[in-house]
Amino acid sequence: MSSKTEEAALSYEQARDELIETVRRLEAGGTSLEESLALWERGEELARVCRRWLEGARARLDAALAEEEDKGEGAEEED
Repeated sequence: MSSKTEEAALSYEQARDELIETVRRLEAGGTSLEESLALWERGEELARVCRRWLEGARARLDAALAEEEDKGEGAEEED
């Protein structure tokens, strides 16, 4: 199991790639119940990491778009 520090250090791409591999291993079967549970738990952790990255990216985009709108409204008022 990984620590929160290890999760925080993962880039989106690293987490996504590991998640893909984890799902692939689960779908292939052939693992014990204990191994399957461990893989599923790791997959959940990785999905959370990806979700945090995507939510952060969305917040940055929203902020940038709002800033552009504010600039655009300021320019219109000056005309």
